[in-house]
Amino acid sequence: MAPRSEAEIVPDSEHRGLLARLPGRAGALASLARFDRPIGWWLLFWPGAWAVALAGAAVRRWDLLAWLLVGAIAMRGAGCVYNDIVDADLDRQVARTASRPVASGAVSVPLAWGWLAALCCVGLVVLLQLTPLAAGIAVAALLPVAAYPFMKRVTWWPQAWLGIVFSWAALVGWADVAGGSTPARWEPGLWLYAGSVAWVVGYDTIYALQDREDDALIGVRSSALALGSAVRPGVAAFYAAALAGWGLAIWRVRPDWVALLALSPVALHLCWQVATLRPDDGAGALARFRANRFAGLLVFLACLVVGETA
Repeated sequence: MAPRSEAEIVPDSEHRGLLARLPGRAGALASLARFDRPIGWWLLFWPGAWAVALAGAAVRRWDLLAWLLVGAIAMRGAGCVYNDIVDADLDRQVARTASRPVASGAVSVPLAWGWLAALCCVGLVVLLQLTPLAAGIAVAALLPVAAYPFMKRVTWWPQAWLGIVFSWAALVGWADVAGGSTPARWEPGLWLYAGSVAWVVGYDTIYALQDREDDALIGVRSSALALGSAVRPGVAAFYAAALAGWGLAIWRVRPDWVALLALSPVALHLCWQVATLRPDDGAGALARFRANRFAGLLVFLACLVVGETA
């Protein structure tokens, strides 16, 4: 595989819009939290929104949706800061990530830790808006979040661990509006969570295609490398598993074959991603990864329709 030219490398940070107008240190901190890349917090937010919608509470609990969005922005930012502190040595060796604020020296490690604490304080405010059960489940996510940056050093499937972390909001949202003590009460939320985990593995494998050459050189592991030439069928399999999980969640709320048709738009969208994916096209892979913001919206609409009519 030929080395990529500078023109083929998709930058990790994009200083544009309001972010480009921020003064040096403020801009660096915003970049460190990936405020210039909202796709991350949309992907973190959607599973929680699905759970609220499937439980039939999207309209009356609009405030919860708003708090989940604020929490997604803050905690995704905190996760990125933590990840960059841990991975600074690896980031310097990858063309796409070498300019990250901590890796490049634009933000010192002590300042990064302070910024992380500030973002966590915002997360704490959101935590206080949840029921005790939902808040406890949210706090339980801290351990897998803390472990995530190390997964690429110990397993070929760090994307699976990311799926566990990035889908957690589904459990939080379900617990807040529909959680109960019986397994039957939890079943739709758990299937929704399982489907989300598979979805994350699929889209993050697409994202990891951008770094396959660099990752192989420095010894970083990823599902994109593990799958090799089978990336497209691998992503297709994970997307199929995601649809199966979402379908079972919907079935447990409304056992009607017609209700499953609500997933048709997102099924077609995911098929488009797989059919047009070119593993050696970094820019194209990034575009399809970002398209999952729209996929998340389509799942939300499906859950909204089913939840409101169940």
